[in-house]
Amino acid sequence: MRVVLRLDSPSEWIRVFDPRDGTLAVAAAPKPAMGDSLRVDLICGDGGPRVILRGQVIGHRGEGVALVGLGPTEREKVNYMNGFVRGGLLNLRERRRIPVRLAVTYGGLKGPVKSHTRDINDQGVFVMTEEPLPEDAEVHLIITIPGRGEPLSVVGRVTHTVVPEDDDVAGMGIVFRSSPTDAAMIAATIDALEQEFLAGTLPEDTLA
Repeated sequence: MRVVLRLDSPSEWIRVFDPRDGTLAVAAAPKPAMGDSLRVDLICGDGGPRVILRGQVIGHRGEGVALVGLGPTEREKVNYMNGFVRGGLLNLRERRRIPVRLAVTYGGLKGPVKSHTRDINDQGVFVMTEEPLPEDAEVHLIITIPGRGEPLSVVGRVTHTVVPEDDDVAGMGIVFRSSPTDAAMIAATIDALEQEFLAGTLPEDTLA
C-alpha cells in the first residue's frame, strides 16, 4: 500500500514521527491491517526533501491513522529528516548524509561489483553489499550521479562494515581519499545532488 504524507512545514515532522519507538503516524485509507507493508511518500513543504519511507503497520490511532514501524533500512532517511528539521545540519558537511540510492561499481575481491549506495556525503559513502571488503581496504568506486555526464570516480578506505547477521543494513562505510582539488569537486557534486534532493527533482529510483 502506498500513501502520501505531505508536511506543510518541517516542524510537523516532530508531530508525526516518534523517536522513542521509531514509528510514523500517517493517514491511510482504506485502513491497512496490522502487519501490512506500507510505502510512505513524504513531501516536506516547499523547498524541503522528498523521502520514501517503508515499514509495517504495527498499530492504529483512531480510525484513519496508521502507526508504521520503520526498519533499519530507513535509519539514514530518518536521521536526515531530523537534521533538516533542527536546522543548520545541512550546512555541516561532515555530518550531513544524503539518503539516496545511486548506482555504484567498485573493485571487489573477485573483480568489479555492481551495487548501490544507501547514503553519501562530501567525506564518504555507504555501499550496500552482503560481502563487504575488509576494514582498512582501499577501494576504487565509480558512482553514477543523475544528470551528470561523467560518473564520480573516487578512491576510498573501508572504515566499517556491517554483515547480514548484524541487525542493520549490510554494507560498508567508505571514507574518500582525495586531493584538495578532488575534494572540492566532490563537495560541488554533493551540493548539487542535495539541491536536487531538496527540490524533489531526483529520479524516482534514487529515492528507493
